[in-house]
Order: sequence, then C-alpha cells, then structure tokens
Amino acid sequence: MTTCVYIQLRCKPGTTYKVAEEIALREIHSELYSTSGEYDLLMKLYIPGDADVGKYINENLLSIPGIERSLTTITFKAF
Repeated sequence: MTTCVYIQLRCKPGTTYKVAEEIALREIHSELYSTSGEYDLLMKLYIPGDADVGKYINENLLSIPGIERSLTTITFKAF
C-alpha cells in the first residue's frame, strides 16, 4: 500500500521551471502544478508503503537544486 502526500514547493527566484523539469525527469510524481501564492509548485506523490516518508522525500525530491522550502501534507482517507 502506498502513502499519498501533497507537497508544496517554494523555489529560489527564477528556478521554478528548472525544478519542475527535474521533478518530471525523476518520474516520482503523480501530478505537478505551478501555483500562485506562497509556494510555486504543488505535487501529488505516492510513496511506497515500505518507505520512510521523510527519508523518501529528502532523498528523491529535496535534493533538487533550487528548492528553498517545502510543506508536506500526508493524507489518510479519500472520500
């Protein structure tokens, strides 16, 4: 079973499209959107059930240059 998380990413100025391209190349996301407001990108990600959520995000996503900050929301049940 997988864990569905939504991650908002704030990028360093001028790097949003580079960050989005790198995420797309890694093929780890289900959905990826550019957004307005406090964060620049919003992604939906399914984390393998046997993986540690924090470690998976750190190793597979937050190592991308240009990411300044992230906000992760873990989901529990879909209605």
